[in-house]
Amino acid sequence: MIVQAGLKGKSELIVTLSNTAKNIGSGSLEVLATPMLVALMENAAIKALNLPEDQTSVGIYLEVKHFAATPMGMQVWAEAEIMEVEGRKLVYKLEAYDEKEKIGEGRHERFIVNCEKFISKANSKLG
Repeated sequence: MIVQAGLKGKSELIVTLSNTAKNIGSGSLEVLATPMLVALMENAAIKALNLPEDQTSVGIYLEVKHFAATPMGMQVWAEAEIMEVEGRKLVYKLEAYDEKEKIGEGRHERFIVNCEKFISKANSKLG
């Protein structure tokens, strides 16, 4: 697959008790937790890619605004679009919505890596 600007990905979920701020500890209310919104956005970015099995992408930068709360039972989705490709570095525009309004936006950078080399380097920290 050729990675190029314009590729898009989408990810969605229903807000349940398990992904609320109160449940995961990022707040005290039963609304979609910001860390769960971030994970949804990253998943949308991953879905924009169709890399060979020996490659993956890893997040290296994330800037997110979460400006509207979403209650339990409501559907949420995130959309990611590759805006720039600089060698193995990818720059995304992120947007997130619930059934009523836009709830977040951001900028995300990912880097394409070789799976085996990446894991080997990470595991070298173990001694």
